[in-house]
Amino acid sequence: MSQFIVHAQAHDSLPQGAQRHLLASTGPTSSTSASELVPQEIYDGGYSDAQDIRLRLANGGAGQSGLIGAFANAFIQDQVAKGAEPFKAAWYLGDTTQSLQYLAAKYVDVAFTYNEAAELASMDSGAAVQRELVFLDHFMLVGPTSNPAELSADNDSTSSMFNKIVASGNADVALPPDESVRPPTRFLSRYDKSATNIKESEQFIAIGQVPWALAYSSWYHQYPRFPLQALYAASVLSEYTLTDRGTWLSSADNVIGELTVFKIGSDENPELYNPCNALLSVEPLDADLSKTFMDWLVDVDGGQKVVREFEKNGEVLYTPAITSTAAK
Repeated sequence: MSQFIVHAQAHDSLPQGAQRHLLASTGPTSSTSASELVPQEIYDGGYSDAQDIRLRLANGGAGQSGLIGAFANAFIQDQVAKGAEPFKAAWYLGDTTQSLQYLAAKYVDVAFTYNEAAELASMDSGAAVQRELVFLDHFMLVGPTSNPAELSADNDSTSSMFNKIVASGNADVALPPDESVRPPTRFLSRYDKSATNIKESEQFIAIGQVPWALAYSSWYHQYPRFPLQALYAASVLSEYTLTDRGTWLSSADNVIGELTVFKIGSDENPELYNPCNALLSVEPLDADLSKTFMDWLVDVDGGQKVVREFEKNGEVLYTPAITSTAAK
């Protein structure tokens, strides 16, 4: 069954205009097979004479925000400044599960991923031989400005918010609201084994809920897309969802303008932190270059400088993993 058909079935109760609007979108799904694996982008550091791809990177959200490209270009420039011939780096779009699969299949040299258990399993299996914390992203619970579940950003904990979404979603299924007054409470899940999907599943399980199980909760919208496309859909459909700060700040004003941020990962809300680790393949395309890249990523004046200075709309998107030479 295609992802478009799954989406349509999940929203039979939506106005036809909203269904047509999303069905007409052509954003990529997060179910790319290995046979379709081609670079999403290729970077050359500004050297038009660069020819060979010598570094292959996999990631989802930070690739869409532009951070992976910033890493690639800065690293190429660093290596050329040290005497290397210009070269190219390729970014392959994949969520955490896919990126680790690409690493295991040796399709990529370095995967940037967001799930500790999956990363450690990759290390244990021998598919990855080095793991480094590179930056912290921050998950965000966002939803429609109409706020049909009546979440309180000031007073509700993360678990209280998920409880309210469940209770309001179930109530709206039993007695649908007048949509001229407010939209029904719905939650959009990427439902794709991504780190975001795993994180929101953990939040539901923590309150004893499994809305994806039988009997399926019809307010739980399964929408397997990459981060930017999922946030766009939540905006159009007036649904709550879990996203990350990088995706939020990389989205258009007309998308985030329809949504409110109710909770964001921080020291006060550590359950919504989103650490990103880089994993090195056991058999990279260029072993010396890939190992150099891994070391450069955690260098205060290398990859960490890129993280510190990477901005969208005047805001720094990510938190560096290393903030001083002493910390290194």
